[in-house]
Amino acid sequence: MKLVTAIVKPHRLDELIESVVGSGGRGVTVSEVRGFGRQYGQLAGGQAAEGLAGEPHTALLPKIRLDLVVQDDDAGRVVAAIAKVANTGTIGDGKIWVTTVDSVLRVRTGECDRDAI
Repeated sequence: MKLVTAIVKPHRLDELIESVVGSGGRGVTVSEVRGFGRQYGQLAGGQAAEGLAGEPHTALLPKIRLDLVVQDDDAGRVVAAIAKVANTGTIGDGKIWVTTVDSVLRVRTGECDRDAI
């Protein structure tokens, strides 16, 4: 099993949910987060966020975090679907990473691992 985590621009959320479901994802957790990447919060178009004295500074930009656990065979398809929708070709499109999940338990039923997804 794999945990797919994506940090993306908020305005893409509805399309992202559709793409996740369409690519085999059966559950997703969405969180509103803030952060910065390599550009330290630089805005699209090369504008730097400005501090109180007009100096460029690091800005925490609003993002959406999606987390979903999928079968190993579905991970590549889910990642490709998210990447396709999230890509605007501008700074801040986000990141996607995949990690291995050792075990999953569905609390309500007690089902484990493959059956719990």
